[in-house]
Amino acid sequence: MTSLPRWMDRRFATRAVHAGERPAPRDVVPTVTPIYAASTFLYRDIERMDAALAGAEGVFVYGRYGNPTTEALETAIAALEEQEAALAFGSGMAALHATILSCVETGDRIVASRDLYGQTISLLRAIFSPLGIETTFVDVLDLDQVEAALRRGRVRLVLCETISNPLLRVTDLPALTELAHRYGARVAVDNTFATPYLVRPGTFGADYVIHSATKYLGGHGDVTAGLVATAAERRWELNEINKTVGSILGPFEAYLVLRGLKTLPLRMRAQCENAIRVANWLVTHPAIERVYFPGLPTHPSHDTAVRLFPPGEFGAMVAFDIRGATRDRIFTFLQSLELIIPATTLGDVYSEVLYPVMASHRGLSPEERQAMGIGEGLVRLSVGIEDAEDIIADLERALAQIAEA
Repeated sequence: MTSLPRWMDRRFATRAVHAGERPAPRDVVPTVTPIYAASTFLYRDIERMDAALAGAEGVFVYGRYGNPTTEALETAIAALEEQEAALAFGSGMAALHATILSCVETGDRIVASRDLYGQTISLLRAIFSPLGIETTFVDVLDLDQVEAALRRGRVRLVLCETISNPLLRVTDLPALTELAHRYGARVAVDNTFATPYLVRPGTFGADYVIHSATKYLGGHGDVTAGLVATAAERRWELNEINKTVGSILGPFEAYLVLRGLKTLPLRMRAQCENAIRVANWLVTHPAIERVYFPGLPTHPSHDTAVRLFPPGEFGAMVAFDIRGATRDRIFTFLQSLELIIPATTLGDVYSEVLYPVMASHRGLSPEERQAMGIGEGLVRLSVGIEDAEDIIADLERALAQIAEA
């Protein structure tokens, strides 16, 4: 009589729980990184489990400490950013929070770009200021102003964006990092808008390269994630924070970002090309007062963008002021769009439009927004991979609706 298959000699409830689980390793490698949807990992050798709990590299024991799918994503972004290591987080803000937390303590100072994403400014004010950490906001394009802030002492971190949100000013990364390091400060760069396709801040000396992977890295509007690329030692510091705070990225989300990375070069190439066409068209439209796009020779950061980015590519973000626009007229414009999506995000395959006054910089006062150059008529456009003529036609239709209103 043939012996019964494994588990068949166990009772029904036991078979329901255990049968099919924990198969023996096979001599096969999947083409695509699998989703390891496990909160814990087991070892036949208890010594290896002990090593895993102690933080041994490449050994997994608990989901909050690490996951093979997430590690694959971290390996990929470290390679793209040309850094030793990377760490994944549940969101871009979690990545930013952990990075700052790893650099400063009570009594320290941060020098930050005045052009930061509104929520980043809120993080510095609402979370770090009560901890006794002072932030000085400066124009990071004015290196004399940056140095004056550094000269005051106790600066542990300089924080900026490669391409600022929403006016798209490009930071001179080589000059800024050299200056910050001269005063003993680390440099953290939010590279979300540029992506490693356009520029890799770590190659210019930046200590941390931060991404909201929700945007271009994922690219399809179906995941929320954050990443930090850095040196191996600093990655270890960040991971200790991440393990304790629990702002980890799940394996399903890691898989989606990893999948998105495969087409990042193709998407960015198409989006950069579309953005140039859209920006050049907007410049000619009578309803547009001003266009903000680094690819335009009139943009204050054009020369820096030419120097840092690949030839002829300037990112896929375009901002513009609608002439004489009020909040109500902007709402009319947004509601008149048929193809472009009014969404509080960017970097997806779809073209998406955002009103900073209503969304990204809502938390700032009108006076603060005005000081940053964000007026009531400013609109931010994330150009997608659709046909450029269709994007332009949609903008033209919506702008015509304002004129008739």
